Amino acid sequence: MKDMIRWGVIGSTGIARRRTIPEGITKASNATLVSVYSPEAQANRDVARQFGAKAAGSVGELLGAEVDAVYISSPPATHVEHAIACARAGKHVLCEKPLALDVAGAERVVRACADAGVTLGAALMMRFHAQHRAALQFIREGRLGKPVLGRAQLSCWYPPIPGAWRQNPAEGGGGSLMDMGGHCLDLLEMFFGHVTVVSCMTNRTVHGYEVEDSAVVTAQFANGALGVVDAFFCIPDAASKNVLELYGSKGSILARGTIGQGDAGEMTAFIEEDKGYDAAQARAAAQGIPINPQPVNTYRAEIEEFGRAILEKRAPENSAEVGLRSQRILAACYQSAAEKRTVGL
Repeated sequence: MKDMIRWGVIGSTGIARRRTIPEGITKASNATLVSVYSPEAQANRDVARQFGAKAAGSVGELLGAEVDAVYISSPPATHVEHAIACARAGKHVLCEKPLALDVAGAERVVRACADAGVTLGAALMMRFHAQHRAALQFIREGRLGKPVLGRAQLSCWYPPIPGAWRQNPAEGGGGSLMDMGGHCLDLLEMFFGHVTVVSCMTNRTVHGYEVEDSAVVTAQFANGALGVVDAFFCIPDAASKNVLELYGSKGSILARGTIGQGDAGEMTAFIEEDKGYDAAQARAAAQGIPINPQPVNTYRAEIEEFGRAILEKRAPENSAEVGLRSQRILAACYQSAAEKRTVGL
């Protein structure tokens, strides 16, 4: 059918099996799952059986199938290889972030897809959260005033696990900053525009693996606003409320639980009419304006938007440019942490 995108998946276990396949590809109105591949052969067969797809024995076999687009959720160390193979086979590519281990690798992916004339997207699904999109509209309408400060937090408890690629810099490229901080930085860019300067500190505070379990980034945006991102692998899940705070000259938007893999959360806007200086700085218990749009599954929304972009022959909202900017910001953050200085973009 011309209005359906036939999907293949490289890296069918992990987030693909938990979220993107069952909530995204199999639920999207313009998608159908055709084939899946993972080097874990038995697990791949299980995924194929679970979702009614063909279990490919290799990347080449998957690319030889009748698929239009490929979702890549293999470890980041293999993203460049897999994305370029997809592009050369004429398949559109939705790649989990980061696009590569470094900026040079991400640039190779972008060039390969452009040269092949295929659509490339970065799987930054938190952009599609209904409350995030409502907050963005709030900001675009000027109701927050001039942007002043954004804070995004994403933390969890991620203890040492044998073989976990996120804890191996050679496979994942980094720890809590790369894995979770990247989502937060991307969200703040969505709200406030391009980051121009970053300062970052990372640490192995609790866990003994090679990548950082702690990261804090401060950033400045082209519009003058400032930002803070904190991402930790060493804070218990229930202790971290995944806070999003957006402040402007007219008020704030405060949220808990919207950053993450789900579609829920609490978000409230606190807007104050123009007034003179109050020396007492009295703070009434304002009720605020609830921001509660109809929840949207972020994985389904991401897959549907990417499919529409292919059918309409345009760049998706989470485009190659977005993925490459994310890679460059993360690289600047790691450079800042290593050299103990601010880094411009």
